[in-house]
Parts: sequence; C-alpha cells; structure tokens
Amino acid sequence: MTECSRAVFLSYASQDAKAAQRVCDALRAAAVEVWFDKSELRGGDAWDQSIRRQIKACALFLPVISRTTHDRREGYFRLEWKLAIDRCHLMDANLAFLVPIVIDDTPDDDERVPERFREVQWTRLPGGETPASFVHRIQDLLSGEMAPVQVRARSIGSTARSPSLSPRRRLGLLYGAVASAVLLALGYLGMERLERPKPGNVSAASVAVLPFANESGDPGQQYFSDGISEDLITALGQFSEMKVIGRTSSFQFRDPKEDSRSIGVKLGVAHLLEGSVRKSGEVVRISAELIDTADGTAQWSMHYDRPYKDLFALQDEITRAVAAALKAKLLPSEHVAAQSDRPPSGNLNAYNAYLEGGYFWARGTEADVRKVIEYYTQATVLDPLYATAWSRLSRAWTRLGQDHLSGASAQEAYAHARAAADRALALAPDLAAAHSARSWLLQAADFDWHGGEAEARRALELAPNNVMAKSDMADALGILGDPVRAIELQQEAIKLDPLRPESYMWLANFLVALDRLDEAEHAIRKAIELRPSGETYFGSLASIEVLRGNAQAALLLAQKDPDESTRDFALTLARQIDADRTAADAALGAFTKKYADSNASGIADIYALRRNPDATFQWLYRAETNHESSGIMQVLLDPFLRRYTNDPRFAAFCRKVGLPVPGETPAGKST
Repeated sequence: MTECSRAVFLSYASQDAKAAQRVCDALRAAAVEVWFDKSELRGGDAWDQSIRRQIKACALFLPVISRTTHDRREGYFRLEWKLAIDRCHLMDANLAFLVPIVIDDTPDDDERVPERFREVQWTRLPGGETPASFVHRIQDLLSGEMAPVQVRARSIGSTARSPSLSPRRRLGLLYGAVASAVLLALGYLGMERLERPKPGNVSAASVAVLPFANESGDPGQQYFSDGISEDLITALGQFSEMKVIGRTSSFQFRDPKEDSRSIGVKLGVAHLLEGSVRKSGEVVRISAELIDTADGTAQWSMHYDRPYKDLFALQDEITRAVAAALKAKLLPSEHVAAQSDRPPSGNLNAYNAYLEGGYFWARGTEADVRKVIEYYTQATVLDPLYATAWSRLSRAWTRLGQDHLSGASAQEAYAHARAAADRALALAPDLAAAHSARSWLLQAADFDWHGGEAEARRALELAPNNVMAKSDMADALGILGDPVRAIELQQEAIKLDPLRPESYMWLANFLVALDRLDEAEHAIRKAIELRPSGETYFGSLASIEVLRGNAQAALLLAQKDPDESTRDFALTLARQIDADRTAADAALGAFTKKYADSNASGIADIYALRRNPDATFQWLYRAETNHESSGIMQVLLDPFLRRYTNDPRFAAFCRKVGLPVPGETPAGKST
C-alpha cells in the first residue's frame, strides 16, 4: 500500500484466522483492497516496520473482536490496535477510521477492548459471515460518501445498521455504464413506481422469468430459448435482495393465456420478465421486457441483435439491466461466476450440449436419463473444465442407478457418478451444484446419510436462494429423522418455486411422518393440481386413506395412479385393511412375487400394516441387501414402520444402514 491507498487493514488474533479470511474474501470479491497478513510466524523488525507503514497508510482499520482477543492478554494484534489508536489521535474526530467487527457473542462492554473501539459502532459478523450490506458500507466509507455512524450496536447477534447508499454510488458500484444508461432511460417516474410498496406481502424486488418464446421457426431450437431463460433465472437468483421464482413454476406459463396480474398473484411476484429468442445462423436476436404485474405496464424493454459468439455478454447485459430496474444489490462477481451454468472456456457448443441435457432431464424415463447423460458427457468433452456440466452429469448417473437399475448395473452407474462429482469439485470446490450432486450420490450409493447432509448443507451455504439447494437440504434432514426442520426448509423452497409439484410431494412426506394427515393431503392434491397426469401422486393419497382406515377411498385413489409399481403397492396396502382377508392375502402374495427384488421395503411396509414384526424386519433387511436406497431413505419417516421404533430390531437395522437411532444421541447414549 502507498500513502494514497484506499485499502483496509484487517487485524485479528491467529485463532480467528478463518473468520477473518471470510471477511477478507467478501471484501476482496467486491474489489476492496485488504491488507491481510496470513503469515504464521509474525514478529521481528521487518514485520514491525511493515505493520507500522500499513496502519499509517490504510483508509480503514478493521479490528476483529472475539472471545480469543478477550482471553489473550498479549499478542501482536494488541500492538496493531495500539498503532491504530495512536493514529486516531492525529485525526479529525468525525473521520471514519475504526470499524470494529465482532465474530461471536463477546459483549460490547468488554473491558479488554480499547476504549476508543467502544466509542464507535460495532458490526457483528458471526463466524466471519459477511453480508452484502456490510460490504456496501465499507465501500461507501472508502468513497467518502457516507458519514461514520457513531451509534453503538447493543444487541448480541445483530448486525449494525447500514445506511442507504446514494443513487450515484449504487449505480456506480453495481451496474457500470451500460446499466446506468438503462436506468436513466427508465426515467424518474418509472423508478418511483418500482419503489412503491406492492399489495400484500409481495416484495417490489421480486421477479419471475417466463420462458422466452422460440421465434426461430424451428421447434428443435426450443431448448435454446429455454436455456436463455434458465440462465437468467440462475444469474438473477444470485442478487442479494431479489426474490426470483424457480424454473418449474415460471415455466408453467409458457404461452400464457392469463394476464400479468393473475400470473403475478399465483407466483407472488411484482414483476415478470418476458421475451423472445430468434437464432438465425451466426446471429441471435433477443427481445426482453420487464412487466409490472399490478397493471401490466412495461417498466423496461430492450431489443438486442448480437453475434452468436457474444451470447454470454448479451445475457449479462440483460441481467444487469433488469437488476438495475429493480434496484437490487449485486452479489460479488466472483460468487456469481462460481455458480454460473456457463462453460469457463466460453465454448458455445458445450453450452448448447448442456442446455439439451437439461431439456431431457424433466422427463425422467430411463431413455431420457440416458439422453441426458449423452449430452452432458458431450459438454464435458467439448470443455473438460466445465464444472457445472460435470455436476449435472453426476446427478444423471445417480438418477439412472437409483431409479432405473439394480445390482451391478446400478453400482457401475454410481461409479460414473462418483468420478463426475469428484471432477466437478476438483475444478470448482465452491460450486453449489457439485456439492448437491455429491450429496445425492453419497445417500444413494453409500448410505452415507450424514455425509450427504453435510454436502447438502454446504450447497445451501453457497447458494442460499437456490430452490434445489433448499429442497436437497430438506430431504437430507428428513432422511436423518428431522421432519420438523425439513418442513421449514421445504416451505422456503416452495416460496421460491410455488408451482413445483415435487416440492409439495416432499412436504407431504414430512407431514405424514408427524401424523399431520390433513395438511399432507392438501399438499398432495396441490401437486396433482399442478401436474394432473404426471407422476405417482394418487398412490400417496391412497396411503393417507390407509392410515385413516378408509379402505374403499384408498382403493379408488390407488386405481387412478398412472405408475404400475406405485399403483400395485397402493392397492395392496388398501386391501390389507379391507374386510376381505382372502383378497388381502392374495394381493400380498402377488406383490411379493413381482417385487421381491426391487421393492422389498414396500413389502416390509405391508407386513408392518398387518402387524407382523418378524416378516417386517425380514423384508427390511432384504431391502438393505438389494441396496434399495430409495426405500431406506424413508425408514425414519415411514408411517407404517413407526409402530416398531421401540423394537430392538429397529435400532439394530438403523445402526446397520447408518441411520440415527430414535431416542439415542450420535454417541449411542439415550437422550
């Protein structure tokens, strides 16, 4: 640093290095220069002279306060603190210089913190987690556009209030010249309307990206226009103050017959981003329009003609312009890039292969999943550094192994999934999609439920607004027998993607585990409403009627299920509570003969309903032998097995497959 530097000096005790590193990374990601000494062996004349120069030249001094600094009576950080305080004596009292950071519950009247530190506002960043509001505050202090706030932060766990950014500072930091021009074009009146409160609980900074229309004249190009829309959803979802609806819900409104107000109400958003894509040769034309759902007026619209090779730059331009119109705060650019769906090489052929793989993912048949694998493999061949494509390839192999294969064939698929996940994480250790892929793989292939939960948690930390990350974390908690927290997370996922039927089915699964059958039925019927002819939802409704003891209703619902295996299971369950015992026995015999090697866990459920514990546990162990991960994932949520949780055999089975034992701590002691 030089005498004119606008850098910050981060002072910390060595035990707090990890928390300090997080703060440093967040600031550097926002282009703030940080002096951060990571050397393990400090001291000596050279170090002392360097420290004195740095503290004399820095624009802001950020001392990290913690229980460690309280307990340590000596340490180099105390010399740094003294040097900073000495410099304060030469400064104007109103000049911002000291910005104390507290990373734990150290009280703000700590007697071992210099009095000068206690005269200014503290910011609490638990564990060093650094929100965008703090980064913006530092940027404004460095720019001189914000006066220092001298009010003390009093409540433990709170973050110091960050003053509003000036309009000039907001635009200058976030969007640059292009976005500024767009914002000016909107005009004062348009921006004033965006800032007005929306009816109900709808945030003004909320948007749904509807699928862009394919105007190429070639239906085979639909994946391309869908991919443009999905990329915008991914990019906008990483803006810190924006609610962005997930793909499944947004894509319900392809060629919508409803008006913008109706769509806005259903999705819970204040704005819609609509558009069209026309790709002709080496030229792509994209039209985009931001609609206010309250009255259907266009708040912003642009038309772009660009060479196809400039597609990614064009997507960035649209994203920033929409964000500017919504006055959202952009997360650090490195974070956005880390979660991007794009190939790092910019290879558009690799990107096209990736988009085509996503197009087939939604169908789910074995043939479609194999098609997904083909396209994602192609993407990784075209760009071997394409971490997101490796992540999706891993998920596709896991899906093939769990849903469509068994025995050695399934294990071979899992081996491919493992190699792809390892490759993705080696390329991008902080890619949420890679951690999500490994989470599913660990659960399906290895019965490593705790490892899967840890990977899901990491994915959620990296992409806190991602629908799949929330849903995966909810699933991981449910597998480990925590349906209460799973429900909370799944409900958060539903808020982000309110028309995604799978989310309602998982929610129902967790509700059933808590005997909240009426709520579960409501969630399943919502899923059926969203996909009337889709996946196996009527079988789940039939299971609820079985739990209620209503045989006739269960039989009627089971017969409606389009999937043969689910229909067979639901019908067999329903017949077990019917008065005709001969029919019940015959149904069980037929189901056992047909599904002994593929659904032993379902047979265990049927025997549990018949109150036959010996047969229940016999078939439960058969499921483990068959490696039926889908069934074993449900053991701690299963309403039919619940009656045997106090049976020693249930605890023994849980230990064998690595699941927590109800009523025991991880160490094996009773709670």
